[in-house]
Amino acid sequence: MIPIKDRNPTRRFAWITFAIIVGCVAVYFFVEPTGRATLVQRTDTEQVDDVVWTIRHAAIPCELVRHRHITVPEVVETFRDHVATCDTRPLGPPADPGKNIYLAVLYSMFLHGGLLHLGGNMLFLWIFGNNIEDRIGRLGYLLFYLAGGLVAAATHVMLQPFSTVPVVGASGAIAAVMGAYLVLFPDVRILSIVPIFIIGVLAEVRAKWLLLFWLVTQFFVSPATGVATGAHIGGFIFGMAVALLWKNRLLAPDDEPAVWGWEQGRTWA
Repeated sequence: MIPIKDRNPTRRFAWITFAIIVGCVAVYFFVEPTGRATLVQRTDTEQVDDVVWTIRHAAIPCELVRHRHITVPEVVETFRDHVATCDTRPLGPPADPGKNIYLAVLYSMFLHGGLLHLGGNMLFLWIFGNNIEDRIGRLGYLLFYLAGGLVAAATHVMLQPFSTVPVVGASGAIAAVMGAYLVLFPDVRILSIVPIFIIGVLAEVRAKWLLLFWLVTQFFVSPATGVATGAHIGGFIFGMAVALLWKNRLLAPDDEPAVWGWEQGRTWA
């Protein structure tokens, strides 16, 4: 099911959600080699090698677990030989000795592997993120979003600790937003494209059914597809846990400010 619009108005514009979307789109089209290539025709000698760029900026479980940079032979094994496991005793020079392997976890949350990856993530973020931002408040929402992304990345690393495949995408953080939405707005109707046989039909589906359907499908996605389902599940559970913990305060009356925001001229503790 693909959500198109939710029937859940907000009390204020979701500036943080909007800024994250603009940031991800800008990074893809003006920073990432893959995205830049869709805007400007580049020659082979001018085009930055996408693999090298990704290795330099994306989070890699092997690096985080081994506390070292992956080596050139490991990169070759990963992308040429499709052997995506780091060596116990690394041989050869590091692929990028200047990389900060820990900050790469944060960078990865703003990188995407293609237009469909970017478009799908941003669609889900806007539909579900604006209401969560509205309830949590701008500063709290930003912290929640980043924490969700970090928890999602940690879950992926725990499940695939020695993988040398770079991890990119905002999916884990967005999954946290979706988990919070399930707890706070389970019965909101969402206009969605529902697949029936080989066609898609527009229909309104309650948020709980759409989000639970999405969550269940994550358990049936093969790791061979390259989808970090562990990150999705970890982020989703984190979002649910935070929303359950703060549910009574987040569902305050409409005339009250957001619990972690700075609305109406004051800050809530």
